[in-house]
Amino acid sequence: MAGIAIVGLQWGDEGKGKITDFFSSKADCVVRYQGGNNAGHTVVVGEKSYKFHLIPSGVIQGKKVVIANGVVVCPKTLIEEIDMLHSHGIEPDLMVSDRAHVIMPYHRILDGAEEELLGKKKIGTTKRGIGPCYTDKIARYGIRMVDIIDEKRLKEKLDIVIPIKQRIFDSYGLGKIDEEKILREYVEYGKKLEKYVGDTIYFLNSIIDEKDIIFEGAQGFLLDIDYGTYPYTTSSNPVAGGICNGAGISPKKIERIIGVMKAYVTRVGMGAMPTEEKGGEGNHMAEKGHEYGTTTGRKRRCGWLDLVAAKYAVMVNDVDEIALTKLDVLDGLKKVKVCIGYEYDDDVIEKFPSAIDVLEKCRPVYEELDGWDGSCGKKKYEDLPANAKKYIDFISEWLNKPVGIISTGAGREDTILL
Repeated sequence: MAGIAIVGLQWGDEGKGKITDFFSSKADCVVRYQGGNNAGHTVVVGEKSYKFHLIPSGVIQGKKVVIANGVVVCPKTLIEEIDMLHSHGIEPDLMVSDRAHVIMPYHRILDGAEEELLGKKKIGTTKRGIGPCYTDKIARYGIRMVDIIDEKRLKEKLDIVIPIKQRIFDSYGLGKIDEEKILREYVEYGKKLEKYVGDTIYFLNSIIDEKDIIFEGAQGFLLDIDYGTYPYTTSSNPVAGGICNGAGISPKKIERIIGVMKAYVTRVGMGAMPTEEKGGEGNHMAEKGHEYGTTTGRKRRCGWLDLVAAKYAVMVNDVDEIALTKLDVLDGLKKVKVCIGYEYDDDVIEKFPSAIDVLEKCRPVYEELDGWDGSCGKKKYEDLPANAKKYIDFISEWLNKPVGIISTGAGREDTILL
């Protein structure tokens, strides 16, 4: 059977939730392998819109869903999502890794304090404690799901961690940490979540040779801590290779990698974005594409499709095919631009720079194509406008990868398979 990876190729918000939901109908299990509740996926089914931050979007299809060890979990958010599903009459078949690290109250406070200290160089985080939680994980004094379901173990961990955090709080002037309050709060979370907690590594490896499993990434490749626009990145590895350490799966088990990208680009927060359009076309994309963050509500920065960045993402992830989303958002534009290179220091470069100060100085080299109208809601490739087809072909030829999926609207049914 197959392990299928669905990864974002841009700065997140590419529509991975819809693509995951679409493929979930034929899968047995959907796995989230990294990130935290700083990511948001929206799934539209009929008149209902479901917003997720932690639970894999395949839950709407009634599939087994797994939050793997590479995810950092906010217990309060997870419980709220479970309650939301219950309100819609859905009982999630959910398993949460006992090795997944837990976001604590002091993580959120430190996230905000560190952003303030960075001043003009702030990252633009969601201030949900994701980065500080991953920091504790690497520093080897993080708290995991296996700890919050055992009061004695949690107390022992807090006795070690709280004095360390209090010293940091004191240096920032952040006040006193109430260890007893945290203990009581997280013991209650543990009681509510205990039935969902288990060893996902053994579970996934026990079924992967017999079942179809989808691995769903959060954020996008250009926000990867190693490969993205560092330091303006997330704190984990959305790259397809992140599945191996984020879910405990051998790379030999991943048989198909689908790279998801919008027909344009968006970004939330700070950091270089060479093709950003702050004028009319950018506003067209933002309004028609409803480009407001699922998690933060912030308006996303919008711009033309960047094929330099896309080619880099396709290379590192070695995607088998591309899922092109939100093609319909470009409806009505007379001309559509595509970035095929960067001007830098009197040269034209086609490699994505590693240094953020270089990327900030890059200016896009555009190929201009004729626009179109009428792609919205189309369900067959032959029904697409001729110029929309030319646009798709241009992308496929430039990236040397097939465009196998095209999304022409928010609904599950507004999808073309090639």
